[in-house]
Amino acid sequence: MLDILIIGGGPIGLACGLKAQKAGLSFLIIEKGCLVNSLYNYPSTMTFFSTSEKLEIGGIPFVTVNNKPTRSEALEYYRRVSTSNQLPVNLFEEVTGLAKQDDNFTVTTSKGTYHAKKIILSTGFYDIPVKLDIPGENLLKVKHYYKDPHYYAMQKVVVVGSSNSAIDVALETYRKGAEVTLVIRGAEVSDRVKYWVRPDIINRIKEGSIRAYFNSHLNAIRENEVDIETPDGSVTIPNDFVMAMTGYKPNFAFLKKLGINLTEDKFIPSYNLETMETNQPGLYLAGVVCGGLDTHLWFIENSRVHAEMIIDDIISKR
Repeated sequence: MLDILIIGGGPIGLACGLKAQKAGLSFLIIEKGCLVNSLYNYPSTMTFFSTSEKLEIGGIPFVTVNNKPTRSEALEYYRRVSTSNQLPVNLFEEVTGLAKQDDNFTVTTSKGTYHAKKIILSTGFYDIPVKLDIPGENLLKVKHYYKDPHYYAMQKVVVVGSSNSAIDVALETYRKGAEVTLVIRGAEVSDRVKYWVRPDIINRIKEGSIRAYFNSHLNAIRENEVDIETPDGSVTIPNDFVMAMTGYKPNFAFLKKLGINLTEDKFIPSYNLETMETNQPGLYLAGVVCGGLDTHLWFIENSRVHAEMIIDDIISKR
């Protein structure tokens, strides 16, 4: 019988493991993908908004050459944290069921069955993209994830969205020779775009290097073109790829299956703000999963504290 089973091997799940280890609790981390799977799926050229100090977990220094670390540096940091502390992490193992009897949990996975006194759910949000729900979205040329700009060199690319991921895609593919069109629902580029990137995209739009349709949305996608609904009416343009950078969401069906209450509007799960325990006693939330549809509210830097809050509460109830 484990003291804690942690579902999710991202930075916050690892932080919970480090805190449990220091407290002398028995635990296991289960991750359905690779280690820090969400970070692995970030664009290969990504640079974090946060400084390396704010990405540290367990008080372990994250040393980088530059002020803001890259994706590859973060992957190496979290890997070394896991291996040097010998954290028990089962990778490529998906949780398929969870049941509670008396005060204990039974967790079934794609590889086995485990028993634990407490559960920490730290599953992030990057696995399920927010869909456009328009004709043609199922075409192979429509991408909800982006890895590298070279693939789109000399292609006609439509980028949907106005936040960091969309703007990064637009600028990087443009600089590899793509003909880029931005489709933005609002009246301007999001003010949440990284402060050193926002002037770049605004200037590229002003000079006409990147075409942008504001207060607009895609209506339909076809093999060689797309329809854009603009304030001046519908526009059809040639197209090779659609990059739908429309965001991602937690697995709400899984949360409901676990008996966690969600709000009707933004699907924010029910949990104690001081302990992170949900309406299901013994089941805790950590990280971005706490935000429901408001996935921009929680980051590594402001949810690292969840590990301490949870483990302290578990110890106090022993």
